[in-house]
Amino acid sequence: MAETVVIAAQAGRALAQAARRAGFRPFVADLFGDDDTLACAEAVRVMPGRFGRGMVPEAALGAIDSLAEEAGAPLGVVLGSGFEDDPGLIAEIARRHRLIGTPAECVTVLKDPFAFSKLCARLRVPHPPVTAGPVEDPSRWLVKAIGGSGGGHVRAATGPAPPPGHYHQARVAGRPYAVNILAGPGGAEVLAVTAQWPAPGPEQPFRYGGALAHAACEPHPLPAAILAEVEDAARRIAAATGVAGLASVDFLSDGEGWWLMEVNPRPGATLDVLDRRATPLLAAHVDACLSARTPPSIGAPPEDAAASAICYALADHAPVPAVAWPAHIRDRPAAGSTVRRDTPLCTVFATGANGAEARAALDARTDRLRIALNETTTTEEARV
Repeated sequence: MAETVVIAAQAGRALAQAARRAGFRPFVADLFGDDDTLACAEAVRVMPGRFGRGMVPEAALGAIDSLAEEAGAPLGVVLGSGFEDDPGLIAEIARRHRLIGTPAECVTVLKDPFAFSKLCARLRVPHPPVTAGPVEDPSRWLVKAIGGSGGGHVRAATGPAPPPGHYHQARVAGRPYAVNILAGPGGAEVLAVTAQWPAPGPEQPFRYGGALAHAACEPHPLPAAILAEVEDAARRIAAATGVAGLASVDFLSDGEGWWLMEVNPRPGATLDVLDRRATPLLAAHVDACLSARTPPSIGAPPEDAAASAICYALADHAPVPAVAWPAHIRDRPAAGSTVRRDTPLCTVFATGANGAEARAALDARTDRLRIALNETTTTEEARV
């Protein structure tokens, strides 16, 4: 019988499907309990909490403990998003179970903005200045939550000092990208440099929207010299801190220069667009984290481009209607459940011969979904 793994994340569907593709039996704890998560997982525990706000420690521990007991003797616990703001919680999970991922002490360094800034300075990696304040001109600064993820916690600074649990980061120019890596004992292998975009919401101008992996034969929009620099920086940071397995390194670039923004030391939102190689990425993640040898090659990237985006509700769905969801709609809310406006409704996926075609197909599918759900605002109008 296939080995079991426990998965805990804000949204566990992508990790659960990646686990199935890798030959594991997933037991999942997340905030949603979506239909396709239930269909894919051996068992699901829905935890309390709000998307983008981190986990309730006691509830997360209880759900993981319960699933591990039900799984029997699981290979270990794989964490997705939602734990970065609490390295102590990660450490406690690792004390109770085998952690398949980046250890808590590494997350502590990567998610402490001041420790991370010092690390970047030591490695000579361009990183925007950070401060606990006060600042003379707030318009030149952003406010970020310590350990935040998903972009929803990022705001324009409005005062000289950030609120408790937050910090100031200098504004810099550029579009968002991510170096997606697999880190193991032999170093970090670059999987792709994905393009990203925001999906602004009320008081959330930098909320994560989606990601695009370009086709293998397609010229990347960034110059080769910049790509080489950021990929080298990602490898050096992974080596210096002990990142294990799948991770992403976010940066901004205007095509002439670049700024490294943060490291997400766990499988991220790009898993859907990246897990299309001959070697399943979660199998490679487990091997990279648990094996003392260099993981085997994961093979060539897919020939085509792929894109995925979170579709945030433009209206309350209370209840969600019974829908025959097409295959490209993922994280499907159960019929009769409640999805509030400006919260994640589902994820939309598309492919194309190149990045432009994949993105156009993604937007068209999102628009068709909104029409079917009586959300008549188009993707372009939602962006504005």
